[in-house]
Amino acid sequence: MIKDHLEKYNYQVFFTFTGANALERVKELTPDLIILDLMLPFISGDELIRTIRKFSNVPVIVVSAKSLTFNKVELFRLGADDYLTKPFDLDELLARIERNLLRSQKCTPNLCLKFGELSIDTASKIVTVADEIIVLTAKEYQILLLLATNKGRVLTYAQIYEQVWGDFTTGNENNTIGFHICNLREKLYRANPDAPFYIRSVREVGYSLEVIAE
Repeated sequence: MIKDHLEKYNYQVFFTFTGANALERVKELTPDLIILDLMLPFISGDELIRTIRKFSNVPVIVVSAKSLTFNKVELFRLGADDYLTKPFDLDELLARIERNLLRSQKCTPNLCLKFGELSIDTASKIVTVADEIIVLTAKEYQILLLLATNKGRVLTYAQIYEQVWGDFTTGNENNTIGFHICNLREKLYRANPDAPFYIRSVREVGYSLEVIAE
């Protein structure tokens, strides 16, 4: 039903029934976006996200009957970009697909931002620290790019949420942003614990990218 609905809007859709097969197709086809049901045989949905994030930042929309905040938080930590609780309206899914594709494609052509060892190539969307490629999720990349283009300026939770998620704030965005920031910090730290830049938290306000030396 999902496949038929999306094909009406000229999307090319590939469908798989197992986690193992899905992983093979992702590597083979390099899709623009993944819609992932958590209940997959052989390789679970959450394990599939974890594996995909080792080599790709393709947007991932999770669909699941699980509606607890805890489940969503864990999936965001693993690298999911969006979440829909079953049952859902197909037009809402379509809107989320369009929104995630639009964000993943946004960049300033032929612009490379450099902050010491940190480099963000907005044409290829490749982030490196000391020439080591850092694999980020779509949301992590968008947050880092937003902070980098506003270096030294504190962006509020509302500003980050509206720019990255494209939604008006609802009061629950602080935790969502915080989880992505936490993952982003960890990846940057692993690349170089002594790097002369860091993401600064301003309690109950937001975040900024601070560069000690360039």
